[in-house]
Amino acid sequence: MGLGSDMYRQQILDHYKNPRNYGNLEDPTFTHVGENPMCGDEIRMDVKLDEDEETIERVAFQGDGCAISQASASMLSGELIGKTVDELLEMDRDDVTDMLGVDISPMRVKCAVLAEKVAQDGAEIYQGELDVEKTTTEE
Repeated sequence: MGLGSDMYRQQILDHYKNPRNYGNLEDPTFTHVGENPMCGDEIRMDVKLDEDEETIERVAFQGDGCAISQASASMLSGELIGKTVDELLEMDRDDVTDMLGVDISPMRVKCAVLAEKVAQDGAEIYQGELDVEKTTTEE
């Protein structure tokens, strides 16, 4: 691994130690929680939509877990602002691993995509497309 991955590793540690948008929103449009039981990661995402009910205006998260899951939630909370709900729903794990910038081992992919899945499931529940109490990365 060259210099590049060290830089990304630093970025992950920085987001882990100084998470962006950590906390909760006063009046989220939707809130959802999820966990990755294998690793013990837990994340709650609060999403506030603009008046158009399409555009993501604010995102906050709370959680506990490994550096990858928390850094991913922190980065995602920034990435999602200005995106539409449809754009959120179109995201996949490649978007998350690209955002993190490091090769994620198969074991760790679940940690990396947890926040994305929680946000997506929250959006689908909000739209009435899904009915689950809690997202889990277990199949």
